[in-house]
Amino acid sequence: MTRVEMIIGGFGGQGTLLAGAVLGKAAVYDGKKAVQTRSYGAEARGGAARSEIIVADEEIDYQMVIEADVLIAMSQLAFDRYISKVKSNGIVIVDEDIVKPKHTLSKEFEILKIPATRIASKELKQPIVANMIMVGVLIALTKIVTNKSLIKSIEDSVPKETKKINIEALKKGLELAE
Repeated sequence: MTRVEMIIGGFGGQGTLLAGAVLGKAAVYDGKKAVQTRSYGAEARGGAARSEIIVADEEIDYQMVIEADVLIAMSQLAFDRYISKVKSNGIVIVDEDIVKPKHTLSKEFEILKIPATRIASKELKQPIVANMIMVGVLIALTKIVTNKSLIKSIEDSVPKETKKINIEALKKGLELAE
């Protein structure tokens, strides 16, 4: 791995910004370089939200995603808005109950459809942790960071009372990708 560029997009309240921060922090815990930028609408919840994460072994000279290796789309708007930034043969992970990929894509992608919100709601009883399910899938597929550093990052990033459910969601995502 030299440089991996990722976009996590969705609506405010889905935890896209937290997911990006957790990934960036985990990369630093693994001794890598990382940059995480975020963008969100003026609305507190429901507006567009995006986290861009770059992880590299060397210094990061440009802090914005140029061509994403990975897109996690947790809303249709995020998919429609950011799919053009994904490189050919990139990985696109979508929440299958929310995002319906169009069949007229101009590039070839590996599109993985994950029922993250459904699993978070029905099995874990907490729809808010769908973000960590998606992160678990991403890490299982790419091995960008270690599971150990990711768990430590979650423990350091979320309120004490939500650590257990976030780690459980992460592990559910790791299992789904297997």
